[in-house]
Amino acid sequence: MYKLLCTFAFKLTPYQMFRISSLTSALFFSLAILAACVPAKEFQALQDKNAKCEEEREKLSTENEDLSSRSAELQAKNILLEAKVSTLASDSAICAVELSKTREQLATLNERYADLQSIQDGVISGSKDETRKLLAQIQKNQEELQQKEDALKELERKLYQRKLGLDQVQANLDKMSKDLEERNARLVELERMLNSKDSLMNALRKKVADALFGFEGKGLTVSIQNGKVYVSLDEKLMFKSGRYEIDAKGAAAIKQLVPVLEQNPDINIMVEGHTDDVPYRGTGDLMDNWDLSVKRATTIVRLLLNGSKIDPVRVTAAGRSHFLPVDRAKTPEARQKNRRTEIILTPKMDEILKLLEAN
Repeated sequence: MYKLLCTFAFKLTPYQMFRISSLTSALFFSLAILAACVPAKEFQALQDKNAKCEEEREKLSTENEDLSSRSAELQAKNILLEAKVSTLASDSAICAVELSKTREQLATLNERYADLQSIQDGVISGSKDETRKLLAQIQKNQEELQQKEDALKELERKLYQRKLGLDQVQANLDKMSKDLEERNARLVELERMLNSKDSLMNALRKKVADALFGFEGKGLTVSIQNGKVYVSLDEKLMFKSGRYEIDAKGAAAIKQLVPVLEQNPDINIMVEGHTDDVPYRGTGDLMDNWDLSVKRATTIVRLLLNGSKIDPVRVTAAGRSHFLPVDRAKTPEARQKNRRTEIILTPKMDEILKLLEAN
């Protein structure tokens, strides 16, 4: 019975435990009264049992206090748990709504995915031809690119060759420029020498004209032609018709010219005999107008050199016959002009010729 009471005590509330404890005390009090009526041995046994029960009661009381404390803690935890349960219930409701929305969105996404999958399958199926075309176009573009690269390399090679050619051209241009500068310098020098020659010939013409002043207008003229001084002597001043022996007046004119020629040793002297176009009809050692023109020229040359300081190397005698007329008319006046002897004074052109050859 005692064990039953103890076991039952664990299942009771604190208030019920208090009531049972009071009843137990009363019972033990009653038993004590009864013990006075029972033998001492039995009383002692009852006291022992009562002591045990008292120990058990104290133990149960302690456990009951512990259980009461634990119960209070559990109640507090229960309140918290109920609050959490309430919160969880509220959150669960919200989550349920969100879950429903999420499921709807998932269903929509699944539908869209199915549509996209279908479109993708169609694209994959229909893009094979496009892929082949694209690959063919890529291949074509690669070939064209390779051709352009080859063309570019060829162009670069040609440009390099052209650059080499341009470098050579530039070198040639530099050389030509240098040569041109040198030539220009020589031309400047040549121009200077020609101007000097012109000045010299003008001065010479004046000296000759001054020396022959008394004969000008009397069958003698002094002029400059092509940079040369021409002393033209008419036949009437120098020779009789068909003859090559010089007259006194002509010889006097030649002698007056000698000093001027001696003072200008750089002047070459050409004596040319000219006739008209009438065939020579004379006799003796002359056969024709060639002989007559040469004889007249050599006669004047001998007169120039006789007793003078003129170097014979400077002098040339030439016969032109009738082939260089000054007037081609067939009149007596024209033929008279053509019958003449010309002393042509020419500056030595050695230096000028060297410059011309250099250019």
